[in-house]
Amino acid sequence: MDVAVLGTMIPIILIIGAVIMIIYLRKYQNEERMALIEKGLSADLIQLKNLTNTSFPLRASLLLIGAGIGMLMGHVLESSTDMDAPVAYFSMLFIFGGIGLGVAYIIEEKKAKT
Repeated sequence: MDVAVLGTMIPIILIIGAVIMIIYLRKYQNEERMALIEKGLSADLIQLKNLTNTSFPLRASLLLIGAGIGMLMGHVLESSTDMDAPVAYFSMLFIFGGIGLGVAYIIEEKKAKT
């Protein structure tokens, strides 16, 4: 298969897959609500699971900040030593990404205590 054809098919397939996944998730959520109503329970029990959680955006943002700093430090490490480029970049990405996730964990623990 030609690379150009494959390059255009991948986004199309991903979008179609995402739409189908959302449709099925909504369908099963509706079936779950109908089953609760048939049993005589309140359908509001499902809404308790859907409370907004701020920990994912915090984790994602600090991970991306750490990855950005890691890329910068990988460039500095590559240019200041004669280390291979992939080793410098990947090592710094993992180190600073892990530091970002550690900081997110500490912030979440402090928020949970209050």
